[in-house]
Amino acid sequence: MKYTIPNQLTIIRIVLTPVFVFLILQPEPHYRLWATVVYVVASLTDWYDGYFARRFNWVTRWGQFMDPLADKLLVSSALIVFAYLGYLYWWMVWTIVIRDFVVTGLRIFALYIGKSIITSIIAKYKTFLQMAFTFALLLYMNIPGLPDVRLSAVQRPYLQWTTLTLGLVVLLTLISGIQYLIVNRSHVAELFRRLWRIILKIFQKES
Repeated sequence: MKYTIPNQLTIIRIVLTPVFVFLILQPEPHYRLWATVVYVVASLTDWYDGYFARRFNWVTRWGQFMDPLADKLLVSSALIVFAYLGYLYWWMVWTIVIRDFVVTGLRIFALYIGKSIITSIIAKYKTFLQMAFTFALLLYMNIPGLPDVRLSAVQRPYLQWTTLTLGLVVLLTLISGIQYLIVNRSHVAELFRRLWRIILKIFQKES
């Protein structure tokens, strides 16, 4: 790995993810503020590592692999923590997390074989809405005196702004995920072919 600025920023984002999780899970309110600060800093590293990589042509193989993975680790960790704290439905969170890691895995595989992944406009809207929602909920949790929006604290949790917004994210997640698989079906087919060869080799060695 080359220790370029973009790669260092990616490492910082990975390191900050468990720090964010630890802080947000603490019962004292001031820890939530620090968790929000850590999340904002980690998110900014994502923007800056992309900027430096393009601006100074510091694109590396390691960065292409790890940057999208670091992004998903950060956002997925936030959503899982929100579900654990009772703000979101688990099924919604797992739908988003599983889809994101499947697509990220496909993207990494495409880079490995020297191909590119076609990104849809719906996927970009989904990513923007997901990030905006995460920031909004973190800010909401830090403002004293606001109504409790945890699922157990309201009569109709399915009508909460948190559930409605994440529901839209889930819808875009499913649509864009299906689009990814259809548009990039040649990569998917190649991935399964390679996995099948590996499975056959394993059985041949055992027999």
